[in-house]
Amino acid sequence: MHRKYIIPALVVLIVMSVQLIQSENQHLSFFLTSAGPGNGADLGGLAGADAHCQKLASTVDSGTRTWRAYLSTSPIGNQEAINARDRIGRGPWYNAKGVRIAKNIEDLHSNNSKLSKEHSLSEKGVVINGRGDKPNQHDILTGSKSDGMAFTDSKDHTCGNWTSHDKGSAQVGHHDRQGGGQDPTSWNSAHGSRGCSQENLQGTGGNGYFYCFAVE
Repeated sequence: MHRKYIIPALVVLIVMSVQLIQSENQHLSFFLTSAGPGNGADLGGLAGADAHCQKLASTVDSGTRTWRAYLSTSPIGNQEAINARDRIGRGPWYNAKGVRIAKNIEDLHSNNSKLSKEHSLSEKGVVINGRGDKPNQHDILTGSKSDGMAFTDSKDHTCGNWTSHDKGSAQVGHHDRQGGGQDPTSWNSAHGSRGCSQENLQGTGGNGYFYCFAVE
């Protein structure tokens, strides 16, 4: 092909690629964090976790949306419980590849949702390690029951409402829907973690990851 035709063709391809990426980013409304803050289950509370979601979303040009972490908190003192399902908007939610993982809250917490290792992608569209991979990182922090509600018993299911990297435990789900625990196929409530430190989270198959949702 003559050079005078090649350059315009390349420009068109570049513009189309940019438009495709922008379109995907506009659709992005759900992701699994590609990294945790690095301090175990001490996320800086819900505010710190939300800020982490916002920061990661900004790296892929989706920071103009309001992002919330899918995390519950327990009633401590005068502090009332907060349910993860009440924090994340109404849906629908799409992953980085444009796949709709759920159309609304009820769909998200039903067998119809597409949450799985294949579809629970990071903000960059990358598949996160699951059972059988090295290292296994399928434990996802939620502090929630399977319906997205907070625990209201006297046990610690949230590592001190996401402020502890030492004592306590966190309820986790399996993003790959397999493994051990009381409910191994649950994406949000499979079992409790061994502890709250980064080392203990890794020891039970996690890495301090959590789910992020765009609320609008």
